[in-house]
Amino acid sequence: MVKFALLVRLEAKPGKEQEVADFIKSALPLAQQEPDTVSWYALQLGPSTFGIFDTFEHEEGRKAHLDGQIAQALMAKAPELLATAPVIEQVDLLAVK
Repeated sequence: MVKFALLVRLEAKPGKEQEVADFIKSALPLAQQEPDTVSWYALQLGPSTFGIFDTFEHEEGRKAHLDGQIAQALMAKAPELLATAPVIEQVDLLAVK
C-alpha cells in the first residue's frame, strides 16, 4: 500500500517558466526507472509555480528518490532556474484510491 509521498514546490525565476516546465517534464524517464517510485507527477500550479508529487510504499523508496538522479539534477539547476530554493515536504498519505 502506498503510504509515503513527496510534495515539492518550485517557483521559477521571471522568464524561466518554460525552462522549469521543460526540465521537470524531462525527468519522467528517470522516475520511470526508479523501482520504488509508485507514481510521479509533474505539476503546474500557477504561472510561475510548479510542483512534483510522487508516492512510495515504504520510507526506503522515498529516501532513495531523494538521493536519486532527479533530486541531484534539480539541485544543480535550482540556482539557474528557481527564484527560491525548492520546498520539499515529506508527506504521509492517509487514504489513496
